[in-house]
Amino acid sequence: MRIALVDDHAVMRAGLKSLLETQPDMVVVGEAGDGIECLEMIERCRPDTVVLDINMPRCNGIEALTKIRDLFPDTKVLALTMHDDLAYLRRVISSGGAGFVLKQFAAEELLGAIRAVGEGGLYLHPRHAKVLLEDQLDAVRPAEDNLEARYRSLSEREIEIFELTALGHRNTEIAEKLFLSVKTVETYRARMMRKLAIGSRSELVRAAIDLGILT
Repeated sequence: MRIALVDDHAVMRAGLKSLLETQPDMVVVGEAGDGIECLEMIERCRPDTVVLDINMPRCNGIEALTKIRDLFPDTKVLALTMHDDLAYLRRVISSGGAGFVLKQFAAEELLGAIRAVGEGGLYLHPRHAKVLLEDQLDAVRPAEDNLEARYRSLSEREIEIFELTALGHRNTEIAEKLFLSVKTVETYRARMMRKLAIGSRSELVRAAIDLGILT
C-alpha cells in the first residue's frame, strides 16, 4: 500500500514512518506538514491512503479532507488525532473520511486501521462506531409523547449530563466532572435535549421537576 503522512509535527511523522516501514505491505511515498502541502503532495505522489492529522496550520485536516474527496476521490483518508472528540468524529465521517483513530491507541490498532481502509473498508473503534449507530437510531426512532418514556431512552452518559445541567452546572464544570472535553459535553447535551424534545434550559429544569429529579 502506498501511504502518505500528513502531520504538522515532524517528529510524529518520523515515528509513523518508522513504524510503517517495518511492514512488508506498506511503503511511505510522501509527507506533508499541513493541508495545503498535503494536496500538492497527493498530486505528486499519488498515495492509496493518506493518514491525516486533524489539527494543522493554514489548512486543517477537515478542510483538507473535503478537498481530497473532491479532487482525489480514489484516495482514502484515515484521520489520526489526539482529540477524543465526538464532533471531530462526526465531521470526519460526514466529510468523506474512511476511518478515525486516536494517537494514543496502540500501534497495532493503527496498522489494522490502515489495512482496513486500504482494502476499501471503514475503520472505527467500537466505542466510536456505537456513537454513530446511536445517531442513526435517534434519526429514525419515532418520537415519544410521554416524558418518562423519552427519559428512559437516554444513555447513561446523557442522563448524567441531563441531571448535572438541571442542577445548574455549566458545560465546563460538567466536562471536568466527567473527564470529557467541552465539545463532547455539548454534543451529548444536544442529543439529550433532542431526545427529550426540549429546546431550552428552562424547559430542561421543568422536565427535571416533572421527573422528580428536582424539587
